[in-house]
Amino acid sequence: MNASDFRIELADYAEHLADLRAVREPVFILEQGCPIELEWDELDPQSVHALARDAAGAPIGTARLTPLPTIGRMAVLAPWRGRGVGAALLQYLIDHARKLGHASLELHAQTHAIGFYERFGFIAFGPEYDEAGIPHRSMRLALAPQDERALLETDSPSQVADLTQKLIGRARRELAIYTRDLDPTILDSRASADALRAFATGTRNALVRVLVHDLRRAVREGHALISLAQRLSSHFALRVVEEEPDVQYPAAFLANDRDGYLYRPIATRFEASASLRDPARSRQLLAYFDEVWERARPASELRPL
Repeated sequence: MNASDFRIELADYAEHLADLRAVREPVFILEQGCPIELEWDELDPQSVHALARDAAGAPIGTARLTPLPTIGRMAVLAPWRGRGVGAALLQYLIDHARKLGHASLELHAQTHAIGFYERFGFIAFGPEYDEAGIPHRSMRLALAPQDERALLETDSPSQVADLTQKLIGRARRELAIYTRDLDPTILDSRASADALRAFATGTRNALVRVLVHDLRRAVREGHALISLAQRLSSHFALRVVEEEPDVQYPAAFLANDRDGYLYRPIATRFEASASLRDPARSRQLLAYFDEVWERARPASELRPL
């Protein structure tokens, strides 16, 4: 499966309720016979909801992280099962729970799915029990604190997006983004746009510098970063890479001024390495960025609002 076939993003319960219903009701109510009065509960408005969308933006899967904290309501539409959507949703919420500082997570696993959750480190405990007419067991995952200097490696689009947002949020005053086409899967999401907006408006003298090879698609499709750069022009600067051999550079990366970075050796793929704190590698990337920045031209494609 091509990773660009779907994406994971946070969903606002009130705003995206129709999308959540489009997944949960066919799966839980129609397929599994769960009573509708049990499907929607008082935890839903309080929970963090992850939503998987296909390439056209249609909802195909969802899961929630409650304040308890528990993960639940994991659902993927039938045509998308076995294609990595459930795994991406689960990993996304595990990463989000760790980012929120939770020490552990629990979930109620349908017994046939215990093996799936065990692959993520969940451990079953207690007896089997009935929930909405379906046999379940409780499972728990301990969330160890993340070592800031650890090397993180992934090929998951949702993890790359989550790390991108985390690095944006950790910046003091400056971010450097090197990209071929503004990475619509990563940077055009609501979560990334919110993170960039919060950094730009909530940090004194904040500056986001962006080097891009090709702006045409982003401008044509109304990319969120383009809109931010136009509205917050004092905090965003974009330049276009045109010189040789700069245009042959195959990678994409993000680096902040707290020694954090995310690097993808091939910009069109999601294989990535990252660290929240690696001064040597981060400064190496920033030095290259500054070198190319001096040769790149200002992005005349942008027009002020």
